[in-house]
Amino acid sequence: MDDERSGGLSPTSLSGKRILFGVTGSIAAYKAAGWVRELTTRSALVTVIMTAAAKRFVSAMTFGALSGNRVYSDMFAEQPEELMAHITLSREADVLLIAPATAHTISRLACGMADDLLSTVVLAAKIPIVVCPAMNTAMYSHPATRQNIDRLRELGYHVVPADSGELACGEEGSGRLPEWEIVQEKLIALFCPQDLLGKRIVITAGPTRESLDPARYLSNRSSGKMGYALARTAARRGAEVTLVSGPVALAAPHGVTTIQVVTAQQMHAQVLELSGAADIIVKAAAVSDFKPTTYRSQKIKKAQGFTSIAVEENPDILAELGRKRRKGSLLIGFAAESRNHEAEGRRKLLQKKADLVVVNDIMGSKTGFDVETNQVILVDAEKSKQLPLLSKEETANRIWDHILTL
Repeated sequence: MDDERSGGLSPTSLSGKRILFGVTGSIAAYKAAGWVRELTTRSALVTVIMTAAAKRFVSAMTFGALSGNRVYSDMFAEQPEELMAHITLSREADVLLIAPATAHTISRLACGMADDLLSTVVLAAKIPIVVCPAMNTAMYSHPATRQNIDRLRELGYHVVPADSGELACGEEGSGRLPEWEIVQEKLIALFCPQDLLGKRIVITAGPTRESLDPARYLSNRSSGKMGYALARTAARRGAEVTLVSGPVALAAPHGVTTIQVVTAQQMHAQVLELSGAADIIVKAAAVSDFKPTTYRSQKIKKAQGFTSIAVEENPDILAELGRKRRKGSLLIGFAAESRNHEAEGRRKLLQKKADLVVVNDIMGSKTGFDVETNQVILVDAEKSKQLPLLSKEETANRIWDHILTL
């Protein structure tokens, strides 16, 4: 069995990334201060450019304190280190993030204007540019703004659509600054290899529940964290991902189509329906093997002497996929094991006709169900590979790396 040790930063980490952060004149500038704090907490290196209007909402001193770096704003500064800032700033950064981006700023960028430091830096930049609009609903929906946003996309800018909700002016509608979690995903994806671009991937995650009565059900300890990490990282790497999830306490990953199910039968129906168009199917869910033969419509009382449960088998989704999957697609299974990990993984690989089985050790305190880390064995037709103890997100990336070799 091959052994692989961890090394280097995760490809989904923002640690060490150089973020040039443009702030423009919107009330949402106060949120940008929080974003700078989030980035520096994740060990990103942040340099802020402020427009003159932005400084009317939040002081340059605030952004300087949060970023730990000089804040730039003057196109014609006389300090030697700022004389060529409009050229050098983007050359020293990995990505340029503009948030909030007002209607005025978006219009100027769409026209290629260079009348202040930020717009000039944009024109000189040869790095990815992410634009996050924030404005009143009427301004955001105006045909001129929509045309300008479309023009930015044509120019290759990455525009994150504005959010909907209550605005600072008290109105309701589209125009709110996007949520940080969505923008963070966009930034991380820019640093990820797009080696799954164009692939249609179906992933299952979490447990299923089989009801006994209105109060009780049969289930297991799966949290869904591994499956959700697989969905999130695949989307970052360019895949078109559909996640079929059992009941979990996790937010749906951004950029992923998520279908919620409860029972094994429901998961079976959804996966079989999606499998015909899938290039890769990953069965990471912990599907209940059995279900009660009878559902009681009223709560079962202790006084009734309820001492046993009659059960019947649920459909074996992985085995059925092994028999019916589309030719040329890849089938990945998961095995939650307490002993004989590699042998059980290889047995499942052959029995289910899968291309790869990922074996989880459910007995470890840092592996298996409902923890943030994992240590798995990858079993394919040729060999077995032991991965080191990693975060579930980094484990997911290592799994995708291995799948690509298949």
